[in-house]
Amino acid sequence: MFRAALSRFTAGVVLVTAHDPEEGPRGEDVGMTATAFMSVSLDPPLVMVSVRNGSRMDELLERQPHWAVSVLSEAQRHIAGRFAMKGRISDRLLFADMAVVRGEHTDAPLAVGALATLECRTEQRVTAGDHTLVVGRVLQAAAPAEESGPLTYYRGRYRTLD
Repeated sequence: MFRAALSRFTAGVVLVTAHDPEEGPRGEDVGMTATAFMSVSLDPPLVMVSVRNGSRMDELLERQPHWAVSVLSEAQRHIAGRFAMKGRISDRLLFADMAVVRGEHTDAPLAVGALATLECRTEQRVTAGDHTLVVGRVLQAAAPAEESGPLTYYRGRYRTLD
């Protein structure tokens, strides 16, 4: 019932990314789809994302303080699905054909066409049940002029506002 009740809460969909410089000769990009993302403070500018304990992203953000967020548009449903798959292929393959730019402050990939992008530095990590809440200070934010609406998640499915 808990899961069913929370599925009635509409959430925005973001792609959280980070660059792991220790993985391979050129490093490796890591990404995950998240709906548990929110603004925490305007002064200083803080955001929070919830990551599953023991996940690749959790392990990376434990040692890599820089990460980024791309707020996905309704046209980017395929990106959300790609990075949310269980038992998915390697992150290197997931990013292979995706249009990204590198974050100036984080070196993390930012999705081209996103409604907004944020580059962050971890300020605090709080264990909460089977997840860790990662609070990040926003180092840079951008909101390109996009005509598309946001991608949302409601009752177990990606949706648009139409």
